[in-house]
Amino acid sequence: MRNQSITAKRIILNACLSIITALILPTTVCVAAQDPDYASERQRAAQLIDESKILQALPIFEKLAAHDPKDREVQFYLGFCILASSADTKDPAARKQERVRARRYLVRAKELGMSDALLDQMLASIPPDGGETPKFSSNPEAEAAMNEGESAYTRGDLDKALGAYTRALQLDPKLYYAALFAGDMQFKRGHNSTDAAQRSDLFDKAGEWFGKAIAIDPDRETAYRYWGDTLLEYGKDDKARTEFIEAIIAEPFNQLAYSGLTQWGQKNQVQLGHPRIDIPSNITSNKPGEVSVTVNEMALKGSDSDGSAAWMMYGLARSLWVDKKDGSRSEKFAKAYPNEPAYRHSLPEELEALRGVAESVRVQMKEKRVKQLTPSLENLTKLNDAGLLEAYILFVKPDKGIARDYVAYRAANRDKLRRYWMEVVIGGIR
Repeated sequence: MRNQSITAKRIILNACLSIITALILPTTVCVAAQDPDYASERQRAAQLIDESKILQALPIFEKLAAHDPKDREVQFYLGFCILASSADTKDPAARKQERVRARRYLVRAKELGMSDALLDQMLASIPPDGGETPKFSSNPEAEAAMNEGESAYTRGDLDKALGAYTRALQLDPKLYYAALFAGDMQFKRGHNSTDAAQRSDLFDKAGEWFGKAIAIDPDRETAYRYWGDTLLEYGKDDKARTEFIEAIIAEPFNQLAYSGLTQWGQKNQVQLGHPRIDIPSNITSNKPGEVSVTVNEMALKGSDSDGSAAWMMYGLARSLWVDKKDGSRSEKFAKAYPNEPAYRHSLPEELEALRGVAESVRVQMKEKRVKQLTPSLENLTKLNDAGLLEAYILFVKPDKGIARDYVAYRAANRDKLRRYWMEVVIGGIR
């Protein structure tokens, strides 16, 4: 099980770049606009977070939260600081209470309207009763080294933290977070340096550590995203884009994985977007195992010359996959998934249905019955012709059933997944 501890550092600087901006800009909060001292302290606390001096930032955020309990960014950062500093609390019961206290401030930030993937992930990592602090390693010495590194980090002692994480990886060579956090410390050292040559050297070293983390687990998004963040600050935007795409491919159902590419797009003024394909279908289930797929009749009528009649193929194709009326599995599903006892929506089913629509469009166009395709059908045919329809389904239309097919597809088709992001989301098939 993956460690979900959110003492994991530079998430703050990257996934929550917008939050840091909000903290630094006093006009984002009414009280700050009226109280120069509040605005100044708010900015000082944000700067301490940027310098990894969490323990120094904590009492400032406590004062700010007491002064203005409706400042959602302050509530968020106070929760973060408490959570991060709780790792230094030796007594298990007291540490658990600190986690409860951290969660209370994070919940308050959400109640005040903060909408952020990191906030959601942090809340998911802390049960209402505080839960237990997740362990990094089953190796006691490696665990101790990681905790030493965490404590040093919260004090802003990056060199000591780096040494502890390095030692932890030596003790447990498969410890992903040791390599990840070591790279993070090198990034922070470079981020804080004003010497160009030193910054370059430290950023390169950070990349080496992130590469080690990726070698340990290439299907986890964080090291790719951190590496991309480093390259983006380094000014190597094209290489950063590559790492951000790899982060998404590693964990497409983790919203944090998308934050890096979003930041890249904003910096480079590139509008990112998936093609829009509106499927005019209605799926109903009256009882477990019984699924009905119908296509909207109005959509089928459309225009006589826009290809809309092709959508009939969608419902017909999917009907061959769902359970039969007597409750038995269809031959198609049973053949594709012989070891699964119950029907589920799958990638092969959705692909066959959409390809059926695309083939119907091709026939209509060959017979010159189409004057102008609807935007949805035009996008569908482009994706199908490019061989990227599966990637579209997995990234844009993944219900719980389809999502289960992602890992197997990725294992054999990483290049297609990369192409989808480069040629479609960035390149502009809309």
